[in-house]
Amino acid sequence: MPSAVDKSKIHPVRWIVLLVAIGAAVFLLYISRQIMREAGVDEEHSADAIVVFGAAEYVGHPSPVFRARLDHAYSLFERGLAPVMITTGGAGNDPHFSEGQVGRDYLESRGVPDANLIAETQGGDTEQSARRVAVILRANDMHSCLLVSDAYHMFRAKQMMTAEGIKVYISPRPSSIPKTFVGRYLAALRESVSYLLYRAHVM
Repeated sequence: MPSAVDKSKIHPVRWIVLLVAIGAAVFLLYISRQIMREAGVDEEHSADAIVVFGAAEYVGHPSPVFRARLDHAYSLFERGLAPVMITTGGAGNDPHFSEGQVGRDYLESRGVPDANLIAETQGGDTEQSARRVAVILRANDMHSCLLVSDAYHMFRAKQMMTAEGIKVYISPRPSSIPKTFVGRYLAALRESVSYLLYRAHVM
């Protein structure tokens, strides 16, 4: 049987684990509230570029979610909120098409001139795309962007772009907030976990 001395050595470790778990839970709840609050914001502010975060593509065609983001970005472009549109996203499991290129081609098919389109095609996730887009913006002497994505993705994407020194405004695609209470909290919790992992990675 473990001695009293052994137990005393274990107790502090258990307390540390418990405190870390409580701290993580509190942080996730706090960030979830921030995510839900940000999801209801639509700034539609003029900027140097409109950045459309990628979603799935199917054999060279944007998924319904991605197409809805692109259509929303197109409406912002048509209103003159930015002169340039940047689409993001790598190839994923598709060796022939990237989300960024598919998004760019879709916008070009809608009549956006080639000179007004830039495709970021190497980002494997939101963090990588944010960093690569920031490089593209700085290389073109641009310092602000209007982000387009789903509502509950906005908080994390904005934080990542802001961390790269970019002035960020947000405009989520319409009808992208989950319809049910449970759906909203699950989406917020999922984004909170992703944001927590991002913060742990960059610390």
